[in-house]
Amino acid sequence: MISDILNRLSGHDANPDPLDADDARRALAALLVRIARADGTYASDEMTRIDRVLGSRYDLAPFEAAALRAEAETIEAEAPDTVRFTRAIKDHVAYEDRIGVIEALWDVVLADGKRDEEEDSLLRMIAPMLGVTDRDSNLARRRVESRS
Repeated sequence: MISDILNRLSGHDANPDPLDADDARRALAALLVRIARADGTYASDEMTRIDRVLGSRYDLAPFEAAALRAEAETIEAEAPDTVRFTRAIKDHVAYEDRIGVIEALWDVVLADGKRDEEEDSLLRMIAPMLGVTDRDSNLARRRVESRS
């Protein structure tokens, strides 16, 4: 199942179907897990924040959000690069919603109350991959910081 998802996300499937909403959710969830793991520490506050972001974004019950995160953890661990997730999101999500993705990523990065260098660096790489400008990413970070 995981290899099927990775093949769909990467476009390497022999008969690729259009990316469906569930795969787009998985791509975002895996990207959230990847940013949380970027500093080598994957703490419970980050997992909780990912669950909250997924629950809020997709109107999921807490157990559904946790299940999506758990699936995303496996997908993220098996995916060789970040490009698969960003491409899937960029190709299937409107720009305004991609800014929301950046906010969700900043929300996870700032879950522990500090900006870790590795997480910060990865997010600065991801924003342009999603086609989001530095300015809009900065504004998204400020909105997240003001809510904290």
